[in-house]
Amino acid sequence: MSNTAEAVFAFLDGAGIACRTARHAPANTMADCAAVDRTLGALTVKNIFLTTKNGKRFYLCITRPEARFRTADISKQAGSSRLSFAPEEALFVHLRCHGGSASPMGLIFPEAREVGLLVDSGLRAVPTLAFHPCDNTQTLAMAGEDFFGRFLPAAHVAPVFVEIHDFEEENV
Repeated sequence: MSNTAEAVFAFLDGAGIACRTARHAPANTMADCAAVDRTLGALTVKNIFLTTKNGKRFYLCITRPEARFRTADISKQAGSSRLSFAPEEALFVHLRCHGGSASPMGLIFPEAREVGLLVDSGLRAVPTLAFHPCDNTQTLAMAGEDFFGRFLPAAHVAPVFVEIHDFEEENV
């Protein structure tokens, strides 16, 4: 287990937040996460690390896997100039993880204080959410109400909820 993952689990334990965990082969894609989801009875969120054009502001956007992500829509809702994908170096600097292991769990670290969290409002209705502990060889699952009601306040993170539509909704 990486030092970063150990710090995540220590934070959760210290905050009294219960979670179930699974160790697995590296899960780099949402398809890789689907099998783990079945094991944990949870939904692994899709994590997208974004930055402004000038690279001075960063956002982590978490969505449902089936949500259709469009930077123009998210930028407007975030009240930001056009957002684009942030470089992996910035992901490591701010959230202590690499591509394929991005996670809101990285928001516990001091370097993440400048990272805004954008949350697909559809995640509010998910009973159990799953995340990597900044290490894609593990997944942790916690009650959605614990993520929103306990984890985010303990990490001093105020999420901005955004509307992200499913692929099917756009074709109706």
